[in-house]
Order: sequence, then C-alpha cells, then structure tokens
Amino acid sequence: MAYEYDRFEREEGGGSFLMGLLAGTVLGAGLGMLFAPKAGSELRSQLGSQFADQTGRLRDAADQTYSQATEKVSQMVDRGREAYDRARSSMSTMASQGTSGSTTGGNGQAGGSTGSTGSSGSTGGGGNIGSTYGA
Repeated sequence: MAYEYDRFEREEGGGSFLMGLLAGTVLGAGLGMLFAPKAGSELRSQLGSQFADQTGRLRDAADQTYSQATEKVSQMVDRGREAYDRARSSMSTMASQGTSGSTTGGNGQAGGSTGSTGSSGSTGGGGNIGSTYGA
C-alpha cells in the first residue's frame, strides 16, 4: 500500500503533459494557418479543376482506346466473312463440278468419305480453309 502512495507522489507531471499537448495543438494549428499557401476555398476550387482536367483526359484516352478496339474487331469480322465466303464459293464450285469428298490422293490411295486433307496432297472438301486463316 505504501508503494502506491509513493508512486502517486512522484507523478507530479500528469497535468503538465495535458497542458503541453493542448498548447502544442493550438500552436500547430496557428502555424499551419499562418503558413498556408492558399485559402481553403481557393485550394478546393483548384483541386476541383485539376480533377475535372484529369477526368477529361482519362475519358479521351478511354474513347480513343474504345474506337481502336472497335476498328480492330470490325476488321477481324470482315476478314472472317471473306474467308467464309471464299470457303463457301469453293465448296459450291466443287459441288457444281460433281466432285465429292472421296478423292484419290497424289500417291494413289483413296480418301475417306469426309474428304482427305492429309499428307497425300489431295484436298478434299474444304482444303483451302486452313490456308485462308493462316494468311
């Protein structure tokens, strides 16, 4: 019990710490207001205009990227349609000539009923399709 009584007697600076904290807070706020470069309303308006400028730049960049992506996709769709049309016209040409999927290969072997596109050199139904997509 005597130990706790002695400890409280030695803690004389408890109130002075709070006074120092309060004085430091007031002094810091006063110096901050004194050395502030601009008033609060001016700073807010400047930040708002900078935010609007950055938003406009970001929107322009997004629009440009979107238009480039749209153009690339439309080019790819056009290439796909052209390849489809070429394959369809070659199939209709083969059908009008009366050739079927079973052809004889370059080495004399007969192809299957689905067409031969193997290493024998014959191109059955749709042999040109692979070459158009590779180009």
